[in-house]
Amino acid sequence: MMSLIGNATDQAPANPAATDETLATQPVGYWSGLAHATVTRHLCDAMAKIDVTQPQYWVLNRVNGGPAAPNREEVVASLTHLADAPHEISRVVDQLLHREWLSIDDGQGLHLTDAGEAARARLRELTTEVASQRDRWFDELERRGIDPSEDEVPAEFQDDRWLVTPQE
Repeated sequence: MMSLIGNATDQAPANPAATDETLATQPVGYWSGLAHATVTRHLCDAMAKIDVTQPQYWVLNRVNGGPAAPNREEVVASLTHLADAPHEISRVVDQLLHREWLSIDDGQGLHLTDAGEAARARLRELTTEVASQRDRWFDELERRGIDPSEDEVPAEFQDDRWLVTPQE
């Protein structure tokens, strides 16, 4: 590719096999998307271990997050853009009603039950722990002199093994 400005930072098509020397030419959106997908997958995996989905957490937070109780339509309208399918949020509301984590008042407003609030609080702790793990991951790599944007990341840091790896 002929450089327009005399260096190797002109935009190139996304290439997952890009070398370190050509990484700067890769679209930032592509790599940001990969990072987003990795973090989301890790969070969803952690939630699955306690039988909860990310959309369920969204709904619990939305119902909890305002001065007035939202109805089903308001919850669906505010979260559908995040979901994988157009009817997913409505189904999640039904799931949470079935679990008795939500209740509906006479005006059709949705409320967290005590069990729903306990689940929301437990999920908040879980998401905080996942964020803490991410921060510890970067701290441990830095302690070992590894820059994940420039250096090869050791195999034990490419999955959860590093969480139980003894400190050097």
